[in-house]
Amino acid sequence: IIHDVDHPGVPNAQLVKEKSRCAQIYKKSVAEQKSVDIAWDMLMEDRYAELRACIYQTEEDLRRFRQLLVNAVMATDIVDKELQELRKARWETAFDSTAETQDEGVESEDRKATIVIEHLIQASDVAHTMQHWYIYKKWNERFFMECYRAYREGRADFDPSTNWYKAEIGFFDHYVIPLARKLQSCGVFGVSSDEYLNYATANRDEWVREGEALVQQFLAMFKEDNALLTARLDPLIVNLKE
Repeated sequence: IIHDVDHPGVPNAQLVKEKSRCAQIYKKSVAEQKSVDIAWDMLMEDRYAELRACIYQTEEDLRRFRQLLVNAVMATDIVDKELQELRKARWETAFDSTAETQDEGVESEDRKATIVIEHLIQASDVAHTMQHWYIYKKWNERFFMECYRAYREGRADFDPSTNWYKAEIGFFDHYVIPLARKLQSCGVFGVSSDEYLNYATANRDEWVREGEALVQQFLAMFKEDNALLTARLDPLIVNLKE
């Protein structure tokens, strides 16, 4: 519910470059921090008093919930390399069976649960990559359209169509598939984790075969939609001038 609330349709780096108001407030993980603040302010409204009572009863519960929520949403900022390395190290400490020392007890279990939740929301963020090919293709197309529109509007430095095919392969190899393997190795999701990994690898292979042609289809669709929109707007613009 919280992730990507009021997302502006461009990455954090572009918001910083444009010196947007939210970038000046949050400095880093801009869209993620903004979504947390919007959602948190709503949760604190009087109309959600009963919901809050279900979530927490004490100040300690509230503090823990807030921490968990922030950590989970911040985990979706996969561009921040420092945060990524920190989460990677925490995962290895918690789940690496070959580690020299492994904590035990309630605190350790809480830490593991937090890390799993962070990775779960990361998986939710890219859930289309771990589902049926047609689901993946649908949302990949929509993301492409968003990025290409930003480029055409002067809100991106590079034409995403020139590298979209290769970038998707790299995204599968270096993020999606390793993430699916982590979900599988932690043992929380049972046989479902096998399904996530199988879909991810199958979609990667299908994209290798079909991706280049699909990018050209996406471009053609964008140009067609843009032409239709222009045709509809031109008479309105003429009427306004008259």
